Amino acid sequence: MSRTLITGGAGFLGSHLCDRFLAEGHDVICMDNFITGNPDNVAHLIGHPGFDLIEHDVTNFIYVEGGLDYVLHFASPASPIDYLKYPIQTLKVGALGTHKALGLAKAKGARFLLASTSEVYGDPLEHPQRETYWGNVNPVGLRGVYDEAKRFAEAMAMAYHRYHGVETRIVRIFNTFGPRMRLDDGRALPTFMTQALTGEPLTVFGDGSQTRSFCYVNDLIDGIFRLLQSDVVEPVNIGNPDEITILDFAKEIIELTDSDSSITFEPLPADDPKIRQPDISKATDELGWTPKIDRREGLSRTLDYVRERLQDRADDESASEPTPAASS
Repeated sequence: MSRTLITGGAGFLGSHLCDRFLAEGHDVICMDNFITGNPDNVAHLIGHPGFDLIEHDVTNFIYVEGGLDYVLHFASPASPIDYLKYPIQTLKVGALGTHKALGLAKAKGARFLLASTSEVYGDPLEHPQRETYWGNVNPVGLRGVYDEAKRFAEAMAMAYHRYHGVETRIVRIFNTFGPRMRLDDGRALPTFMTQALTGEPLTVFGDGSQTRSFCYVNDLIDGIFRLLQSDVVEPVNIGNPDEITILDFAKEIIELTDSDSSITFEPLPADDPKIRQPDISKATDELGWTPKIDRREGLSRTLDYVRERLQDRADDESASEPTPAASS
């Protein structure tokens, strides 16, 4: 039986990875400091005989008793609202956290997989983006704390592979969505769905002509699992190349939710990428992977989750309201 450590395992992607690896028969150690992760994401796994949850900051030395076969490093704030709130922590987990996780993989003889990002391409001058593109990143801009943390992490992973012989894999993750996204994480999909369901205007930045390519979480997890089992050392894009403008995406959410919400426009944030679309030829050729769930189907599944979370929020607010005093 394989034993796998997933850092950031209580996050959106990390928790889905915990589910997948347990389903594949692995023992799973989920490690998280809960800055942006949520214990509720893995609450359904508590009591599973193959699952352990450890609260720990991976920028400090990581101790795990016993053997490990795989180390998946997913610990990091991952949305602009998070890494702008936690810039130093984002840089530290990309640098120190990656160093500690790689050191653990080396000590245990484990295969290491780094969660990198399409943000290493910055505001790209190549479209769609291939793994051979070196990117167009502003290292001192607001988004640089995330972009450069991931670029450094990739360099460190390759250094450990070349110098220490650690088996490393690097996945460059493009926009992903699905259940367990935080409604307040600032990303387009949960924000748009929340606004549409509560009757608020949908907030589009710039004129909405910037593009994104959205991949449903189940497809992404399958791509990551295939990459981990493969012999591919160089980075691999995993994402859905079905590109859409943010304005059209907002309109799609309004239609899907049958909402009366309007659309408002705000200034475009600094260094916000104008285009984003993965070239997944490498994933298709070397992993046999392509996304199976189209955006409409994925959105329908995610909408059910967002509705449930909004209802939970309303119930919590109702329960916290003070009870009117009885009249004498």
